Formats: sequence, structure tokens, C-alpha cells
Amino acid sequence: QVQLVESGGGFVQPGKSLRLTCASSGSNLDYYTVGWFRQAPGKGREGIACVNVVGDNSAVAASVKGRFSVFRDNAKNTVLLQMNSLKADDTGVYYCYAKLGAYCPPDHPFDLSKYQYSGQGTQVTVSS
Repeated sequence: QVQLVESGGGFVQPGKSLRLTCASSGSNLDYYTVGWFRQAPGKGREGIACVNVVGDNSAVAASVKGRFSVFRDNAKNTVLLQMNSLKADDTGVYYCYAKLGAYCPPDHPFDLSKYQYSGQGTQVTVSS
């Protein structure tokens, strides 16, 4: 069973970058498609990125496209979310989720019901 742990969150100024890491303390992430979601205060959980098992295909939400990217480091058994040009609206708790299967859910890559595992989240605060 995969046990996910997110790290890399923190407090940053607008325009800066952060890189979040999703690691597994259980099963190897090689067999899991991984998605990143976030939850802003008072709002629902929003899907922002998904990467397939091989790491050669990903989906990124329109709200972060051009600023965020997701990629895998299978040698380190991690999935990374690179966040550039951060804005105040990016503030929230960021979670990684994992699902068995090679690909992001077709047509609905951010359908939470398709994912079986999640981490505890890491806080990202963007403020001047």
C-alpha cells in the first residue's frame, strides 16, 4: 500500500517559486499515476496536475497552466510539482493523490473518486 507524504510547502512572496515533493513511504510510486490537488481556505479541493506512470504525459489545470509543471523522479520514488510565478490565489493546502493504473483518468484527470490514496498535505502561503 502506498503512503504519501508531501513536503516543500512554505511562505513565499508573489512571483517566487516553490517545488513540492510527493513521496511514498510504502509501495513504490512506479505503479501509480499521481495527481496534485489543492484546497484554498473556504473552498473545495481543486485538481491542478496529474502525471502518468511513465512520466511522459501530464495534465495541468487551466488555472495554473504555464506556471506549474509536474514531473516524476522515479529514481527517487517521488513526484514533483514545480510552481513558478506564484500568486496570492495559489495559497492553500496542497495534496498529492495516487491511483493504480498507467494514466491520468481520461477526460476527467482531476476526478477525486478515481484516486485511492492521498497524503496529509503541505501548506503553501503566497503573500507579500
